[in-house]
Amino acid sequence: MFKICTQDQAFLPRELKERFQKVQDMGFDGYEIDGALLLNNLDEVKEAIKETGLPVVSACGGYRGWIGDFIEERRLNGIEDIQKILEALQEIGGKGIVVPAAWGMFTFRLPPMQSPRSAEGDRKAILDSLKILDKKAGETNTVIFLEPLNRYQDHMINTLAAARSIIEEGKFQNVKLIADAYHMNIDEDNMFQSLIDNKDMVKHIHIAENHRFQPGSGSMDFKKLFKTLKDINYDGYVVYECRIRGENPEKEYQKSLEYLKSCE
Repeated sequence: MFKICTQDQAFLPRELKERFQKVQDMGFDGYEIDGALLLNNLDEVKEAIKETGLPVVSACGGYRGWIGDFIEERRLNGIEDIQKILEALQEIGGKGIVVPAAWGMFTFRLPPMQSPRSAEGDRKAILDSLKILDKKAGETNTVIFLEPLNRYQDHMINTLAAARSIIEEGKFQNVKLIADAYHMNIDEDNMFQSLIDNKDMVKHIHIAENHRFQPGSGSMDFKKLFKTLKDINYDGYVVYECRIRGENPEKEYQKSLEYLKSCE
């Protein structure tokens, strides 16, 4: 059975031990950490895990460049940082790191409508990056979770099928899929069928409502989502990645978690 985890939120304590304890007290099963925060505070993270028993299940972000970056220096910086984050994750028992091709770099949905690089160039950059990271993930017993983003945030990988084709072309052993409900709601023809079609490669889940706020505040069908995850025998982590709508963020977040548990 899958477990529900969270990324950071502004209402959580800034001191790491207190933050981990708060996340645990709220009823979450784990924490997805920013990669830079992990690297810069590794000893403190280890101590927080030891004291609270709350696992850091994965990392997301916190690196200096995208694997599909247009600027080569940034792409290489990103690869360097991600490798260090994988090493840190190995030390604390983390499962892997979430990696999109890019975010906010270019979209065909807004001017200038013409990418500065060809589709072939995009694919080569991603494949070259993942070749290095696949090797490092194997060495550290971790996973690269390749994330499709919606068409308004990136132009390179927008669906699970597109991400899968990259993994299959590269014959990567340690690169798997992350399915993000918010992005899938925009770009998949049928997000539930897409999960079924790619069940062998989906190893991580992000959740948010259709409008990117906390689950339970919009129109996403989480009961159907959770039923689909059960049907495909998904046993990984389901991680909150959302903003919070409401006057009392902590109260609304707690309410959201209770709602999600009622959907299981």
